[in-house]
Amino acid sequence: MSRRTALRSAAGVAALATGAAACSSPPEEPTAPSGSPAAPAAAERRFGAEWEPQARTFMSWPTSAIWQEQIGAVQRDIAGLARAIRAHQPVVMFAQPELADEARNACGGEVEIVPIPVDDLWARDTLPVFVEEAGKLRGVNFNFSGWGGKQTPRDKDSTAAAALLEKYGIPAVRTWLVAEGGSFETDGKGTLLVTESSVVNDNRNPGKTRDQIEAELKTALGVRKVIWFEGVRGKDITDAHVDCLVRFAAPGVVLLDRAFPGGEPDHWSRSADQAKQVLDGGTDAQGNPFKVIDLVQPDPDKITGRGDAFVSTYLNFYVTNKAVFLPKFGDAAADEKAAQVMRDTFPGREIVAVSIDGIAAGGGGIHCATHDQPDLPAQ
Repeated sequence: MSRRTALRSAAGVAALATGAAACSSPPEEPTAPSGSPAAPAAAERRFGAEWEPQARTFMSWPTSAIWQEQIGAVQRDIAGLARAIRAHQPVVMFAQPELADEARNACGGEVEIVPIPVDDLWARDTLPVFVEEAGKLRGVNFNFSGWGGKQTPRDKDSTAAAALLEKYGIPAVRTWLVAEGGSFETDGKGTLLVTESSVVNDNRNPGKTRDQIEAELKTALGVRKVIWFEGVRGKDITDAHVDCLVRFAAPGVVLLDRAFPGGEPDHWSRSADQAKQVLDGGTDAQGNPFKVIDLVQPDPDKITGRGDAFVSTYLNFYVTNKAVFLPKFGDAAADEKAAQVMRDTFPGREIVAVSIDGIAAGGGGIHCATHDQPDLPAQ
């Protein structure tokens, strides 16, 4: 079952779950996970950019409880992506203990398999958001709730962030905010991009205003300026994460998702239009205007993937130390055009195009399936 399918097929259950979430506030001061000391607040906390040095890539092995008949295709995609990234830097794959051998056989001996239980592959959202504090690594656990109670099972994914911090001895940063890693995009210089739909939402943070949430984001992540986009509510399970809308390529330079020309306007294209207006009239934390580069989707009639939930954006790329991993969709001209945009905006990095039709059919992409750990000491 895909992230978007889950939203449609479980409408009745989701309505009840969302209603329950809306009636209970998140804890004001969650307990730090066992074995992972809480990190004190610090004025010098910093949320680094993805292109900064990384120690490893974390991923999660998908399960049939979520993917059902799609499990074979998505596991092949995840294993292929893990092997491709491992050619450039270490990869750690979390897997339920009983699936560890299955993951190891699929991914090969170069990918480290760690038996930490997970429900699904969306490591970007379930694992902690890493920050730097006084030159040391810290992890913000944003209290993963299954995108506001929309997807089950999620009991293992809800504990994965705490399990990671405990295993690697990384101190935790406390927050009452409920959010996911895909909700946030930064330039590493104090600017944070966020969609209101995915954070200022009663299915995550009931009763909290945008100002309250912005203040907490500045504290938890150490950012100085938050730029808000409207996003899209209730049309996918994430409520429109920013990592499928706007991404930084460098300080002051952003890539903006754009629909293939000629289609009818829809809520996604209107969201991109609204984001463009915000960016055109805004500045980053340094006071500099944005250079906006369009990253145009492929022709929907030429792509190899199918399905109502299929996400055909190139924007959900992943930057590693020496490479950028970009989806390819089968529209040769569009795939090459997107690759050239990435070569221009990430000079010096290899652009690696990867087929991810199984992952994309589930409503996500390469960035959603990966999570970078900054190359910083934990202690």
